[in-house]
Amino acid sequence: MAGGISLKELAAELKLAPSTVSRALNDSYEISEATKKKVISMAEKLNYHANPFARSLRENKSKTIAVIIPERINSFFAQVVDGIEEIAQEQGYHLLIYNTHEDLEREQKIVNLLLNGRADAIAMSVTSQTSDVSHLQKLHDRGLPVIFFDRIRSEIPTTKFITNDYESAFEATKHLIQQGCKNITLLTLGKDLSISKERQRGYNDAIKSEGWELDPSMTLYCSHEEERNVELIEELLLSSNRPDGILASVEKLAFATYLAVKRTKLRIPSDLKLISFSNTSIAGILNPSLTTITQPAMSIGNECANLLIKKLTKPKQYELIDQVITIPSKLTIRESTLVE
Repeated sequence: MAGGISLKELAAELKLAPSTVSRALNDSYEISEATKKKVISMAEKLNYHANPFARSLRENKSKTIAVIIPERINSFFAQVVDGIEEIAQEQGYHLLIYNTHEDLEREQKIVNLLLNGRADAIAMSVTSQTSDVSHLQKLHDRGLPVIFFDRIRSEIPTTKFITNDYESAFEATKHLIQQGCKNITLLTLGKDLSISKERQRGYNDAIKSEGWELDPSMTLYCSHEEERNVELIEELLLSSNRPDGILASVEKLAFATYLAVKRTKLRIPSDLKLISFSNTSIAGILNPSLTTITQPAMSIGNECANLLIKKLTKPKQYELIDQVITIPSKLTIRESTLVE
């Protein structure tokens, strides 16, 4: 590279092993922040191009796909990442995985980092705080192939993979009604989230289809703090308007419900029936076992990776057209909603 130096020379200058320098430049978790800073500032000073996979950047391809998820503990996101990785590895691509921790500012920082050519393409699911999409627009305008999954932003004209959130929430609410529930609460996250809006719509329409009044106070907006959620749900269960059915729009709210119920004298399913959107593998061994709407996470991951790699390998043939592709979820009935 014109005027630049080699990785070996940079390593010699820093008195570090070339492998350490390489890992530092690749932002590896094995290298301390202090070492990364030292390496990057020396790289800049000596005009070493501190992008990861510098060698392959000469061909303008780092063979890297960035995946941005809002949280790691949710088994849905873990399985989507597995699905992406399965295809990426077969095709010789690496993954860079970023976790926004449901924080918009973090999401904006990650996106700015990726604007500097760290990855060839991006698959992402937005935070529950993402209402301003100018950073995402910038990615798209820059021509970086970006697709969304699960939590999408319709303003960005690209392909999005979702599941049938509306129908699933409708079916789940109807299931609770069929099981004798008369007072059903929806536990949900941010109002701006695409999945929250669709699941809310499904819940609302199922309630209205019974000719019941829709009570806005029966939708409980939860936080990202588990302890706070347990308290909110416990308050609800001890209130005079106690629900006899709960639809949790994400699995962590179902887990919080189990914990909240433990603090009361109530029992699932005799006093409270519970159903949740969830990909957890432990649904069957919870006590009582949890009725779930399981999203096709692996398939969504596979589809994201397939499409991005096609776009990267044959850019002229494949357009990331502005469309939403729906892969349906599956309702599995277990003890938490059964009539005793």
